[in-house]
Amino acid sequence: MSVNKKLADIPFSVLDLAPVVEGGTVTESLQNTLDLAMNAEKWNYHRFWLAEHHNMPGIASSATSVVIGHVAAGTSTIRVGSGGIMLPNHSPLIIAEHFGTLESLFPGRIDLGLGRAPGTDQLTAQALRRQHGSTGEDFPYMLQELQEYFDPTLNPNVKHVRAIPGEGLNIPIWLLGSSGFSAQLAGELGLPFAFASHFSPENTLPALNIYRRSFKPSNVLDQPYAMVCVNVIAADDDETANFLSTSMQQSFLNLIRNKPSKLQPPVEDMNNIWTPYEQSLLEQRFQTSLVGGPETVKDKLQTFLDDTQADEIMVNAMIYDHRERLRSYEIVSELSK
Repeated sequence: MSVNKKLADIPFSVLDLAPVVEGGTVTESLQNTLDLAMNAEKWNYHRFWLAEHHNMPGIASSATSVVIGHVAAGTSTIRVGSGGIMLPNHSPLIIAEHFGTLESLFPGRIDLGLGRAPGTDQLTAQALRRQHGSTGEDFPYMLQELQEYFDPTLNPNVKHVRAIPGEGLNIPIWLLGSSGFSAQLAGELGLPFAFASHFSPENTLPALNIYRRSFKPSNVLDQPYAMVCVNVIAADDDETANFLSTSMQQSFLNLIRNKPSKLQPPVEDMNNIWTPYEQSLLEQRFQTSLVGGPETVKDKLQTFLDDTQADEIMVNAMIYDHRERLRSYEIVSELSK
């Protein structure tokens, strides 16, 4: 593991949830997603990932593969992928075909990040999984099946249905996690690992330790490669950034209240909205979130890198105003040069 890494030493990437803002439409959200991706490419971000969530009024990326195609078609060099596809929601064959199609359309630019959570509530999970009833416990077997669609030589004794497109294509597979399960599995299989510190900060260092301890070299990686996703709300000064961050706080507050909503405009004082107990819950949830002006965020990012020794940092910015969101990502790109 490297030591004394600097921000300029590692790649930075983007996680986009295609946020639907209060007063906005899904069409506008997907237009903003492409605009952000085009700017992220210009600012030399390494990847642009989209996440699968369902039954969420404020997230427009539920048909993740479709949105990946939309973004990849409007860009030319940035890697585009899933952060992630929730594999238990799908047949592995379908995912092999979807991503085989994307890789065939955009060669060498597609990533396949996989998670085992439903990405939604239990009622919606039942609607998604009605045909095969997966609970996520069979994730390792679904992963193996998916890998064999891409490379049938992994299990030559079994005659598979063929994934066309998909078979024979080299599409990087990442495991995503917010706890230790996928960290250990990624390590044992020698796969790259992406950790969701943006909503599971307390598990970040334990999961990274599990991944690195359990890592076994593979034909994919000789040594562990960990990307960590973190919330960053950057603006031209601390006061503006703190104001903008209240949209993110309201979003998580509504999830805690089991009332998911569109992304709300920022407010001057969250004390008018949350209770002291809710405030303490959110402060715990956001303990690794980085909010501030350029120098503040630079210092916090370096501390985060020192703590995690991440090989790559992925940035999530839940900001109501699209222009302010662009500015946040632009500031981070300047800090990482």
